[in-house]
Amino acid sequence: MMNKKVKDTIVAILVLLVIGTLIYVVYTHGRNREQRALAQRISALSPRGGLPETIEGLRQAIAIYEEQIENYVRDGAQTGAYWKILAIRLSDRGMHRDALNALERAIHYNADDPTLFFLTGESASVTAASTMDFGSNSSAERERLLTLAETAYLRAIQMDDTYQRPRLSLAILYTFDLDRPSDAIPLMERYLDISPNDINGMFVLARALYMTEQYRRAVDLYDRIITTTRDPQVRNEAQNNREMIMDRIYG
Repeated sequence: MMNKKVKDTIVAILVLLVIGTLIYVVYTHGRNREQRALAQRISALSPRGGLPETIEGLRQAIAIYEEQIENYVRDGAQTGAYWKILAIRLSDRGMHRDALNALERAIHYNADDPTLFFLTGESASVTAASTMDFGSNSSAERERLLTLAETAYLRAIQMDDTYQRPRLSLAILYTFDLDRPSDAIPLMERYLDISPNDINGMFVLARALYMTEQYRRAVDLYDRIITTTRDPQVRNEAQNNREMIMDRIYG
């Protein structure tokens, strides 16, 4: 007869085998369920939908190539990060045309990053400002770049309404490049609601108000700058602008 120690050992082994089998079944069921859900989503995204056998085919393909898919996703994210870093380096060196090409690639890999759209707006606006009339297409190129800058800034703001930098840059674009100061005013009012002591924002809004002949509001803003800033040069600039507007009001 089998002694008790051997019997206990066999029972323990059988218990481990049962537990291992249960774990494998649960794990496999979970994996299959995830793969089937992903396959169904891929099929649902197809314009014509997908038949059950198509879903099953997708599920099997996902099971085979799942690791490769995950590697591709990781590689894509890393590649997008590299393009973003390259774009920043290029723009820091004033190479904004090349930066735009890098930003296009970065957005290809990560279209949900508002910073990429802000940087696109910055490089596009700088490039537009530096576009010289060397040929018949120069004006069209400048307009294209200004439109790109506006679209990029708007997209960045749409993605993150608290993102202040594109709001300020867009207001500057409207005021100084596109001659649309009335479009800059609501942007800067929102900007100063969030950053009430920002001197640059006050200057941009004051300029837009002056261009739309809202002289009293512009004077109030220059008064606000004068009392807020500690920089004597900034204070003098605000005082000069204020006096110019007062001369226009009273002749």
